[in-house]
Amino acid sequence: MSFRTTAAAALAVLALTATATACGKEGSPSSSGTPDKSGSSSAAAAELPTYTVKTGVDLAGSKTWDRIKKNGKLVVGVKADQPNLGYQDPGSKKYSGFDIEIAKMIAADLGFDESKIEFKTIQSANRETALAGGQVDYYVGTYTINDERKKSVSFAGPYFVAGQDLLVKKGSGIKSTDDLKGKKVCSATGSTSIQRIKDGGYGAEPVEYDSYSLCVQNLASGQVDAVTTDDAILKGYAAQDPANLEVVGKPFSEEPYGVGLLKDDKVLQEALTAALKNHEDNGDWKKAYDATLGKSGVSAEIPQLES
Repeated sequence: MSFRTTAAAALAVLALTATATACGKEGSPSSSGTPDKSGSSSAAAAELPTYTVKTGVDLAGSKTWDRIKKNGKLVVGVKADQPNLGYQDPGSKKYSGFDIEIAKMIAADLGFDESKIEFKTIQSANRETALAGGQVDYYVGTYTINDERKKSVSFAGPYFVAGQDLLVKKGSGIKSTDDLKGKKVCSATGSTSIQRIKDGGYGAEPVEYDSYSLCVQNLASGQVDAVTTDDAILKGYAAQDPANLEVVGKPFSEEPYGVGLLKDDKVLQEALTAALKNHEDNGDWKKAYDATLGKSGVSAEIPQLES
């Protein structure tokens, strides 16, 4: 099946993106050189949904559920450096974004309101360890489902399908990878995204920084021509300044995001899958997308859940 989703930036963008780091510490560039089931693109006044908390939930046979009941709360692993996706405000410490809303809607179907959720920032390299060791009950944070990871963890989803794309200034003339010849394209050092630019025969000049936020700052100042990574991450940056930045909208990879959980906890896996379907069907998914990533002006289709 198909999972395709469909001048200088304002100073506010620089201030916001400077706080959002990914894939490492801040640093200098390295030397190497549609209706119903779709997110609306008219999300200017979109509001976050509220979630009805279920009662009487019991997931007998789930090791994770036993721990949840003992703790009296949910511990959810998330990202903290991706605007409008998984982001923690440095002042208030409050988490927000599409992934955070996915975590909340699932929690509601498990019988927990927001006050009973403890969000815990877990870096990508530590996700499997955190799930296996019981540090988190489930994980929602641009976690791509693939066969290698399924050897260590189980997944519910996908709840979103991203793909590598390009963030550019409006009016740049860059519409796809066909337009990258001679252009400076930035991504995080060591990422699969920058490697794909290097290996893809696009004729681009790769530029690497330790964080995507630095790439976006240099896009805004005109030092690079495009930023590349998963389109979900790029939409978050575009949503901060949709008048000046845009996502091309022609992904050239496929990254199905899932909710990670303890390997072979089938009872919890079925409950999470049912929760995702419930909130897709009742419109919460679309509302959450519109109020977060949808502010970028790019729509997205709800993917089919794995059985």
